[in-house]
This record gives sequence, structure tokens and C-alpha cells, in this order.
Amino acid sequence: MAILSQTLFPVTATPPSSLFSLNRFSRSHHHFAYFSSSPTEKLRAAAWRFAFATKAKSVATMAANEEFTGNLKRQLAKLFDVSLKLTVPDEPSVEPLVAASALGKFGDYQCNNAMGLWSIIKGKGTQFKGPPAVGQALVKSLPTSEMVESCSVAGPGFINVVLSAKWMAKSIENMLINGVDTWAPTLSVKRAVVDFSSPNIAKEMHVGHLRSTIIGDTLARMLEYSNVEVLRRNHVGDWGTQFGMLIEYLFEKFPDTDSVTETAIGDLQVFYKASKHKFDLDEDFKERAQQAVVRLQGGDPVYRKAWAKICDISRTEFAKVYQRLRVELEEKGESFYNPYIAKVIEELNSKGLVEESEGARVIFLEGFDIPLMVVKSDGGFNYASTDLTALWYRLNEEKAEWIIYVTDVGQQQHFNMFFKAARKAGWLPDNDKTYPRVNHVGFGLVLGEDGKRFRTRATDVVRLVDLLDEAKTRSKLALIERGKDKEWTPEELDQTAEAVGYGAVKYADLKNNRLTNYTFSFDQMLNDKGNTAVYLLYAHARICSIIRKSGKDIDELRKTGKLALDHADERALGLHLLRFAETVEEACTNLLPSVLCEYLYNLSEHYTRFYSNCQVNGSPEETSRLLLCEATAIVMRKCFHLLGITPVYKI
Repeated sequence: MAILSQTLFPVTATPPSSLFSLNRFSRSHHHFAYFSSSPTEKLRAAAWRFAFATKAKSVATMAANEEFTGNLKRQLAKLFDVSLKLTVPDEPSVEPLVAASALGKFGDYQCNNAMGLWSIIKGKGTQFKGPPAVGQALVKSLPTSEMVESCSVAGPGFINVVLSAKWMAKSIENMLINGVDTWAPTLSVKRAVVDFSSPNIAKEMHVGHLRSTIIGDTLARMLEYSNVEVLRRNHVGDWGTQFGMLIEYLFEKFPDTDSVTETAIGDLQVFYKASKHKFDLDEDFKERAQQAVVRLQGGDPVYRKAWAKICDISRTEFAKVYQRLRVELEEKGESFYNPYIAKVIEELNSKGLVEESEGARVIFLEGFDIPLMVVKSDGGFNYASTDLTALWYRLNEEKAEWIIYVTDVGQQQHFNMFFKAARKAGWLPDNDKTYPRVNHVGFGLVLGEDGKRFRTRATDVVRLVDLLDEAKTRSKLALIERGKDKEWTPEELDQTAEAVGYGAVKYADLKNNRLTNYTFSFDQMLNDKGNTAVYLLYAHARICSIIRKSGKDIDELRKTGKLALDHADERALGLHLLRFAETVEEACTNLLPSVLCEYLYNLSEHYTRFYSNCQVNGSPEETSRLLLCEATAIVMRKCFHLLGITPVYKI
């Protein structure tokens, strides 16, 4: 056959035309049956098939042997893609369906194509006798790979795949030498905007901003790890009608605005409340405030200067919170997009989308009872006009392919409406899975232990700085109770208390499905047992302690040591480590940080079982098991980083 393939046509040559003619041939799991009147064509086609199969298998084998990086599920999917094209060449659009086995009793992964394929081909004269036969054929056509230990077909054609423990060990060794970034998934998008946090100028950041800030930061970190360029945008409210009353109140209290300082104004929230109180009660003040908005938006330098002063004082306060949370953002607030709004509204108008309605200019959208207002009856702009303009800017000027908005679920309708308007304008494709794409990442409320919205006893919203202070204080007291103030320096105590306290607040939020409300409880989140950041940070510190107590140079072991996964608990831990990349990809794709939290907690559980049943220090397998400990610690640290949590190394 090899001679025939060389004499009739080379492997790279174009195959016989009949080979790609539908209904001219069919392939059973045993052989090809060609329906050609020409014996020569039959021979040539058979030779081409054999050459293609041989080449495909050798290429896939080579790739599998060389690749110890990235998404495990995707690597298996590549192998099954070759198998599908060999088994059902008339169905080139069929994608491999590979999933991690839930229970792991029958294998590590499953390929679930057989039943779907059978429903497609059973009426086309196939020689297969049912889904199990399709499954068997897929196994027979699977390229040889060092990655796969064995395959078996169960039930209605499910293909159970057992990975090679030797290959798994090599993959982990490769990560230990070349770094955990070699396990980063690669997404199809290159540049994304994550719009998150977005507090209002002159208002304190409160617990309501906590979720947006923490969820947005984690999504940005996961996308960045996945080699996406992320534009972290803080869309602050800095251009609303409230600035009229704030500026007028500032003029009343400080006629010489140049002398105004953060200290002079004091608590900005109190300042805001006082100006609002005067606005509601004093008609003269209210009128001056309304005129001040017109002057501000008209570019009056005196009013612009006062506005800038208020914004600067707010930014200073915001920066303190972001610094504590270790969150990076670039501010492009509502005022940034103001110069572009008129042009964008005109573009929408030129496309026939904007209509007059009761003095306002609106866009009517199918499926919504109310129109989307883009210009108010007084000629002013609103949230919709600013958001549409920001979207236009991000698509056209910043060339973003994916724009993600992180706000509470209460704003869902607003986003649905302005996304639909953008699609109507042709800015976005009709298919919401096609790039460029937009997503609203909604989240639920933070509740108190009474089941109501989390507030102080004075019924005020909880200030974020106070909440973080409390978390750190409680964390420090717990460490002092354990006598750590006598073992550590004051700096070590303070840094650990901060890492644990802030980490506890973040993880308690992120571990929940973001769409649901969650109950804020310091006692629960600072518990060192169960699914908490405290438990996970302590677990990481214990792994570091085990490695230190061995007295071995772990960096040297990474280069020279060999890892084996012979014990069942070693293998289970190794497999979970290797699923890191696909977990990050799933969390990114579905915009669910809770997926990564679940992975991290399960990783600590796998490690606990391994350590309980496999002696590390002083055992014959010490080198291998120390490497497994180190690999676990590295992946835990990367998870912590993606969640914005600072790891601790001793506890």
C-alpha cells in the first residue's frame, strides 16, 4: 500500500475527486466500501485514505508527545477530531464532545459523540449497527498517543478515556520547570474591556460596590492569564445632575475654592447628604444648582474647576480602597464620553433608529414595553446615551472584541435594551456568541444575617473601608489567640492579618454563584474549617511547611527530580492539577469566578487525602512526593492570584 501511494500520487497531492463526492462511498468501522465504476480509482482512493490516516496519526502522535501544556480537554479533543474525520469523513462539521468524567470510575474523560453521530448517519446507508459500533470505530481510528493509556466503550457508545499516569507525571514535571503560565488557556479573543466597580463621585464606596470590584477584578485577572489584553475600565459617575448641587454647596461653604482640601471638606458622604438636604428644602438653592449643571456642561471654567476639585477628592478616597484590595483600574468616567455623544446620537439618527416621543428622542425596541430614551425632553443626555457612546468608543476607538459590564442584576433590563439598540444599529452581530460581543455580568445583593440588605444599625449602607478594617482586626485577634504575636514580628502579624482578612472577604463573595444573593457573616468567612479563604490559606501554608521541613532544595529537585503517580491518591491529585487550564477557561467563558473557587477547594481536598495516605518526608518516594507538594502549592498560588488573594507561607 505504501508503494501504491508513492506511485499513484504523493500524500500531499489532491485526492481523487470521488473521495469527496457525497454518497459515493461509505466507511464502516472495519473497511471502506467504494462505489466507483473504475478499479483504478478505487485503488487510488484506497491508497490516499491509507496515506492520510497514517500521516494524520503520526502528526497527532508527535503533537501529543510534545505537548505537556495547556488545556487537557482540548488536547484530547484534537485526537478525537482526527478520529472523527477518519470515521465519518462525510460529516466534517461534527465537533468532538470531550468532557471530564464526573465520578472517575470508568475513566478520566469521556468522548460523547457516538449517539449524536448515529442520529445523523443512520438514514444514510451506513454500515454501523448502532451507537456502540460508532464508538468502537472512533476508538479504532484514534491516533496513537503517549497521553492515552486506554479507551473503552460503555453503554450507548460512551468512550471512556484513561490517561497515562506516566504522561501526567511528565506534564507536571514540565510545569515545574517551565512555570504554571505554560498551563494558561488560549481564548479566541485578543482584547477585552472589563467595566467594573464604577462608584459615583462624591459618594463613599460601600458594600454594594464590593461585588462589582471583586468580581470584575477576578474576571480581568483570569482573562489576562489567558493571554487576553484587558482594558480595566472604571466607569465612574462623574457627570450627573447631582454636580449642580455639590458645586453650589461647595461655593457656599468655601467661597475660595482654591483653598478647598480633602481635610476641609471632611467626610464626603456627609458633604453629599448636606447638599442634598439643602437641595430638597431650599428652592433658591435648587434653582442655582440646576443652573450650575448647565454652566458645568457648557464648559464654564469656574464650574469646571469646582467639579474637578470634587472629583479629585473622591478619587483619593477610592484609591485607598483599591490599594487595600490590590485592584488596578483605569478611570474613564461618564464625562470622558460626553464629547462623543452628539456624534453617536446623530449616527443612530441617520440609520433611522431615533424617533420623537413626548418631546424626548427615543429608540423603540421589539420586546420591550418602553422605548430606550437617548435624549431627554430638555435636550440633556442620560445613562443610555452615555452607555451607547461608551460602547461605540470601545468598539471603534479601543478595538475591543469583548466588552464585559459588571453591575447588579437590577440593571439587567437597561443592558438588554441598549445591547439590542446596538445590534439594531449594526454595531454588534445578531448572534450574541459571535465577536465582537457584549455581556452583562449581573450579581445579587449582599444580605445581613437578618436576611435583609446588609446595613449598619443606623440603617446606612456599610462603608467598604469599615468592612475591610473589621475583617483585618478580627483576623489579627484570631492570630493573637493562637500566640502568633509572640512568634512573629509585628510586621509579619500585620501582613498576615491583612492577607487573611481581606482574602476572607473576597473569597466569601466569589465562591457563590454571582447571580444569587449571599449573606455576609464575619464569623463564617473567618472560620478556619470548611470552604473559606482561611482554610485554603492555611492549607497552602501547611504545604510550604512540609517542603521546608524536608530540608531539600526544592528548586534543585524541580530540575533533577522525577515524579511518579503510582498511588491512587497521587494520581487523583495529579489529574486535578492538570485540569487547572480547562477550569480557568470554563470560568472565563461563562464569566463565573465561583468555578475557580470550587476547583481550588477541591484541590485542597485532594491534597488532604494524598497527604493522609502517602507519607512524604522520609519515605522512599520523598522526592516525587515533594514535587507533587510543590506543584500543588504553585497551582494554589496561581488560583489565589486570579482571585486577588495574597497567599501566606506560614501560619
